[in-house]
Amino acid sequence: MPMLSDLLNAVKPSPTLSITKTAGEMRRRGVDVIGLSQGEPDFPTPDHICAAAKVAIDAGATRYTDVDGTRELKEAIIRKFWRDNSLSYDVSEISVGTGGKQVIFNALLATINPGDEVIIPAPYWVSYPDMVRLAGGVPVEVACGEEQDFKITADQLKAAISPRTKWVILNSPSNPTGAGYARIELAEIGAELMRHPHVLVMTDDMYEHVRYDSWQFSTIASVVPELRDRTLTVNGVSKSYAMTGWRIGYAGGPKALIQAMGTIQSQSTSNPCSVAQAAALAALDGSMDFIVPRNQAFERRRDNCLVALNAIEGLSCRKPEGAFYLFPSCAGLIGKTTLDAVTLRNDVDVCQFFLDRAHVAAVPGSAFGLEGYFRISFATADERLEEACKRIKEVCSLLA
Repeated sequence: MPMLSDLLNAVKPSPTLSITKTAGEMRRRGVDVIGLSQGEPDFPTPDHICAAAKVAIDAGATRYTDVDGTRELKEAIIRKFWRDNSLSYDVSEISVGTGGKQVIFNALLATINPGDEVIIPAPYWVSYPDMVRLAGGVPVEVACGEEQDFKITADQLKAAISPRTKWVILNSPSNPTGAGYARIELAEIGAELMRHPHVLVMTDDMYEHVRYDSWQFSTIASVVPELRDRTLTVNGVSKSYAMTGWRIGYAGGPKALIQAMGTIQSQSTSNPCSVAQAAALAALDGSMDFIVPRNQAFERRRDNCLVALNAIEGLSCRKPEGAFYLFPSCAGLIGKTTLDAVTLRNDVDVCQFFLDRAHVAAVPGSAFGLEGYFRISFATADERLEEACKRIKEVCSLLA
């Protein structure tokens, strides 16, 4: 067997992908598993976006492009940032990658020296800490409990910043909680960051357009313009446009950082798929009329699941502002015993119990840095969500 890098000892495979794989294997054995573990809209990519991809293929747009995106797509991204976020960028300040994950990874690889620290509010998207470790950095996880709506405060940020801090990562609306930062909260965080000019700011805005109850989205470089020149604003087409498989993410940020990210990309993947870039351009410049009805469907599913889950003894769940996840507390189930005399010791056991007995796939909160919770995606059909909640209720009623 070949010798593997010591670096792999610092990282682990994505828990969400692992659980999705296990659920898939169960389905192949004929088990009716309801998969609520993967964060992917169940709606199709809008027709006008698919049509643009077909036109691009027919026009022969199947060759290499500029390493970090075509000029045409970058100009569409510039228009999007100005239209939606009041952020002004030059073409040289835009990077396009193969999904938001690559864009974030490029930025970390381009900036982190061994021992540099990255502040990550927990719960967090599962990939943040491991990407930091792969880049040679040290993730500094700051626990942000439900009592503070799963969001970091300016005081917590102040306490976490050190001379080694290189980045702070913000994600709003959040994966896994759906919690969104209000404008005043970002202003307070920004005011603290202004006191620490050595700290860069990365904001992951991937769920910007997936929001509910008239909640207003804000991004920190717009709220605190003084931070603009040390902020990387990351976004993409995956979630809002139901384009997860197209793999296009992008970012706006300081020219020197963007150039460095391009250098990293030039020696790894080179350019994102040319056809997917054409589709992304159509997405950003095209009609967004589909967003409202889809968000209305998500909101209905969210509300129905909230009612069902909060009615189950041992579970409780906060209402999210955006994204398509619920992050219920399962603290009331921990310590209980199954019919097989197995004690549920933690959230991992709870999720395994759901998978084994209810045939519902969910992700334990410990994978996101906060134990005693689990994440479900409500981006699936209403009837399947109703059935999933019913199954969870039935198996929970059998615990002692």
